[in-house]
Formats: sequence, C-alpha cells, structure tokens
Amino acid sequence: MAFVPIVRVVLVPIVLVLVCVPHAADANPESARLRARAYEYALNLDYDEAIRDMEAAAKADPKDPAAERGLASISWLMISFRRGAATVDEYLGGVTRQNVALREPPADLATRFNTHIERATMLAEAMLRAKPRDADAHYQVAATIGLHASYIATVEGRIIGAFRAARRAYDEGETVVDLDASRKDAGLIVGMYRYVVSLMSLPLRMMAYVAGFGGGKERGLQMVEEAGAYPSESQADARFALVLLYNREGQYADALRQLAELQRMYPRNRLLWLEAGATALRAGRGPDAEMQLNAGLRLLAGDKRPRMFREDALWYGKRCATRVALNRLDDADMDLRRAVAAESRPWVKGRAYAELGKIADLRRDRPAARANFQKAVMLCEQDNDPLGADAARPWIDTAYTKP
Repeated sequence: MAFVPIVRVVLVPIVLVLVCVPHAADANPESARLRARAYEYALNLDYDEAIRDMEAAAKADPKDPAAERGLASISWLMISFRRGAATVDEYLGGVTRQNVALREPPADLATRFNTHIERATMLAEAMLRAKPRDADAHYQVAATIGLHASYIATVEGRIIGAFRAARRAYDEGETVVDLDASRKDAGLIVGMYRYVVSLMSLPLRMMAYVAGFGGGKERGLQMVEEAGAYPSESQADARFALVLLYNREGQYADALRQLAELQRMYPRNRLLWLEAGATALRAGRGPDAEMQLNAGLRLLAGDKRPRMFREDALWYGKRCATRVALNRLDDADMDLRRAVAAESRPWVKGRAYAELGKIADLRRDRPAARANFQKAVMLCEQDNDPLGADAARPWIDTAYTKP
C-alpha cells in the first residue's frame, strides 16, 4: 500500500470505503442485525447511535471480528470528520512524501481505534487459524489488516509504515476471490489496490509487482463496479469508492448516478449533497451543481448535529465557484465573503482566493486578480493541494476568461 514516491491520490481513502461494512456470512444473526444498523447510522453521520449499536453487536457475539472492526471503523470515520478530511477533493491530488504531517487525532478516538483494531485482529487471526481454507476467514483478516493500514497512512501519516499491512490485505483479498469467485464483495479490496498500482509510474509499478501487488486500471475498476452491483453488506462501500474513482476518471455522469443512489440510501448525510454539487461543477453542469448545493445548505441549516471540521467554508466555497462559473458574480461575492470569513483549511481558503481572482479579472481589475491568484497558489501549496495550485497558477500572468 505504500511506495516511494507514492500516489496518495487514491491510497488514503481506499480502505475508508472498503472496510466500513464487512461481509458476515457466519455471524451471530443478532450481531449482524445490530452491525448493519450501526453502519446505516454511521453513513448518515449519526455517530453516537452507530457506536451504541456496534457496541451491542460486539456484546451479542464476542468472537466476531466484524463488530470489533466496526467499532474501530467508526472511530476512524469520526477522526476524519473532525479533521475535515472526508470529501473527494481531499484525494484527487497526489503527493510524493514518505510521511505526511497531520494534525494529531483526538486522543480518545485514537485510543478507541487502537483498542478495537487489536481485538479485531486477534479474533480474525484466530478465525483463520481455525478455518485456513474458509473464504470468509480470509476476508475478515483482509478487511481488518486493511483498515489498520489505512489508519496508519491517513491518521498517523506514516505512508511507509502502512506497506506491510497493505500487502497482507491485498494477498488475503486475492485468496478470498480464489477460494470463492462469487464473492464480488471481496473483489472490492483487490480491485482498489489494482487501481492504485495502475496510477504509479512504470518503475514504481515494477516495484509493486515484485512486492506482490497486481495492477490494471480497467480490471481494478471493473472489480469495484461488480462489488457495487453485488447485493452485500459492502455494496454501499463500493458505491462510495466508485464516486471517487469516477471523479478521477472524469466519468462524472456515472459518479452522479452513484451519489443519487447514496442520497436515497442515506438521506441524513448532508455531505452527499456537497459531493454531488462538487461533481456536477467538475462536469461543467453549473445549474445542477447549484441545485445540489442549495439543497445541501438547506439540510445544513436545519441540522443540529456537529459539523465536520471547518465545514461551512467548503459549502460556500463550492457554491461561490459554481456561481462564478454561471457568471453570477454578485451572488458569488456573497458566498465568497462567507467562505473566506469562515475558519477553514488553507487549501479551501486558497481555492476561495482563486475564485476571488476570477471575479476580479471578470470585472477587469487585473492587479487585484493577480494578487489573489498568487495568494491562492501559496495557500494551496502550503496545504499540499497541487490541483488547486495548478488551477490558479496560469492566471497569475494571464487574465482569466470564462470558458
């Protein structure tokens, strides 16, 4: 899961989407029921209820690694939420660092994650020792080890430290498919890793192959699509994965179809409307983007639950960009003031300054535009957002014109 330099563009969210909801063919029925309900709560951003039901699932079947892994997964999702790192934009760019500087996670959530991932690993390994040729036993190990690898990379920022666990997760996932070709849910794990390897430069791909990772973008994407179409407890995870991959591939209509289904399934997850608006904007569908963002902002206004870290700036920054694209500069100004005034990550503020630069150019104020584009590049680079920086840089010396 890690090479030097590494393509973190898909690496970081891989296991976020693929281990949230594990397969559980042999689980205690009551544990399985509670676990399914817990994940439904989690994917609707109802984290307190999710923890309650997942703890009950673990009590219903103390030998089931899936429930312990579920508790670790929810802790990790909460860390990402509190960090404001739960959107596709976070993962469309790439880095070449061996390790990534990240804010320390909340101590209580980090402790909770480590406690439950250790228990899940112990239970999964015991299941595999008892049933060495059982596909689900291998799946439990793959999902558990994969989750730990993802946590190491995304929360601790230790990309290289995640390598061994990622390799084990990939191997176990392939074993599941070898033992039971009908397990399309396990193909999600293997498919995502294959996709990642395909993004690497030729020398790195060769290193990946030597280390035991398979590649192939088309086959990897196909395996994830098959998992998304396969009725299982991990089907929603595959849909979340496809939103990211389709955005990367420029298949925006396909991404929007997945998002529409996820909105239907998880109507309390307001961030799905943020993602739908951002995807429509990338597709050049300004009116659709504004419609999605307006609907999401209405949900946000009526939602009394905690907000994602610096969430307001994301919403208004996206709607500002949409309104600039629609040439509604006065409306864009209103959103821009909110986006810049709100507490935000540097890359979010950087992209807001890029929109401010566009507005200035469209109003024929070149000096102000140049200064704003320069500030945008500085802020995006400061927060490891090469896509944002690259999008703003050309307009420093050339006046922006609406496409």
